[in-house]
Amino acid sequence: MFDKRKSGVLNHPTSFPGRYGMGDLGAGAYQFINFLHEAKQTLWQVLPLGPTGYGDSPYQSFSSFAGNHYLISFDLLKAQGFLTDADLATTPAFNLRLIDFGSVIIYKMEMLRKAYESYKLKATAAQKKKVQQFATANKDWLEDYALFTALKDHYGGKEWFKWDKKLVKREPAAIKAAKETHKDAIDFCKFLQYEFFRQWGELKTYANSKDIQIIGDIPIFVAHDSADVWAHTELYQLDADGLPTGVAGVPPDYFSETGQLWGNPLYAWEMHKKTDYAWWCKRVSAVLNMVDIVRIDHFRGFETYWSIPYGEETAVNGKWVKGPGKALFVALKKQLGSLPIIAEDLGEITEKVDKLRLGQNLPGMRVLHFAFDGIGESNYLPHNYESNLTVVYTGTHDNNTTMGWYSEATEVEKDYLRRYMNVSGEDVAWDLIRLAISSSAVFSVVPIQDIMSLPAKDRMNTPGEAQDCWGFRYTAGMLTPAQAERLKYLTGLFGRLAE
Repeated sequence: MFDKRKSGVLNHPTSFPGRYGMGDLGAGAYQFINFLHEAKQTLWQVLPLGPTGYGDSPYQSFSSFAGNHYLISFDLLKAQGFLTDADLATTPAFNLRLIDFGSVIIYKMEMLRKAYESYKLKATAAQKKKVQQFATANKDWLEDYALFTALKDHYGGKEWFKWDKKLVKREPAAIKAAKETHKDAIDFCKFLQYEFFRQWGELKTYANSKDIQIIGDIPIFVAHDSADVWAHTELYQLDADGLPTGVAGVPPDYFSETGQLWGNPLYAWEMHKKTDYAWWCKRVSAVLNMVDIVRIDHFRGFETYWSIPYGEETAVNGKWVKGPGKALFVALKKQLGSLPIIAEDLGEITEKVDKLRLGQNLPGMRVLHFAFDGIGESNYLPHNYESNLTVVYTGTHDNNTTMGWYSEATEVEKDYLRRYMNVSGEDVAWDLIRLAISSSAVFSVVPIQDIMSLPAKDRMNTPGEAQDCWGFRYTAGMLTPAQAERLKYLTGLFGRLAE
């Protein structure tokens, strides 16, 4: 899996061009894959693909197994016969460069509901059979998730631990009654999940036919307000009322002086161990059914994780607690075989974290934005890489764009960068793209913003900021044949072309 040099692009589907307020799995997605193919790129990296909740972060999902129904293409629903030209003619004039999640989600849900009502009236027996077969095949997670979404809507969006106590405790009689009462809402959810996975499956097949592998993403932690936690409270550190006793985050670091308070509940690792990590095996298997390779976010949390008392306002007053370590990966290998996993090992990394990663033969990540604040000794500099155990990025979704980073860098950093690469810095985004592709790292991945040389305002996320994140979009004309040709040239020059 990690024995051939490859290169690719980081681009989340929400960023694709299109007229429906945010990117989807329709024409914009296929156009991007065609761009990758023309540029001879063989990797496409995405962020987590689950349904997003408050804050719109793909790293805070309502389910670790479900797909994001907001990505369903209306044009592909029309091809199925569930939307019409008249339906799509009412589309508002959305911002083509920035997602206004509030208004877009309202519109999306209205249209998806319309498609579902049409499905109930017009679907053929064969179409309905496929939805039922999907629901049966995915019953293990879909039943809980569909009921979760129905109840969440019934309770006006309230978190599951604020519902009726009988439902919070998942008393069998209450669950049975809720399934009967909310049957239509449950069936609506199942229809949406079928359509997401149908569209995503066709898109992945198309990408693979172009010799492009997809790198997915698994957040190490799950959202407290999720079907995962509601359905399996015993697997998390919760009190009798369903509230966390401790929450996840990281201590003060490069991104934040007060650390990052994520707020996710922590795992009850002893319970996971008793089941031979069955839930984790199911989770990784489910994502690998959707993608070819998976990046696991915050890998260091498997060795030791930062535990913050519930109720703290920052991440400062936390402590390091021992994680599952090697045992989890032994279970994963036993269940799944070889692990096409990239370990996100950024931040405060200890020798024990490195030992865990290297012991599993997993490549780690190196970000070039972090390379130039010292002189020579940084392991983010290409001459210090571990070759086949390194995936290099100019920046990630959490970083500024390269243009934005360079404009805010110190004069010392700028000088070091220019001398290290023997460049003027006038074309710094492509300077770093060249450095990444030319490096010894087995994979190089570049954010779409850097290919377009975009400024700071086009960054995807700012860690620690709750507002104005995840909304980046581009228009079709911003991705050009000249960019594809430039990527193709560098990819060939430095031995990353597909055989």
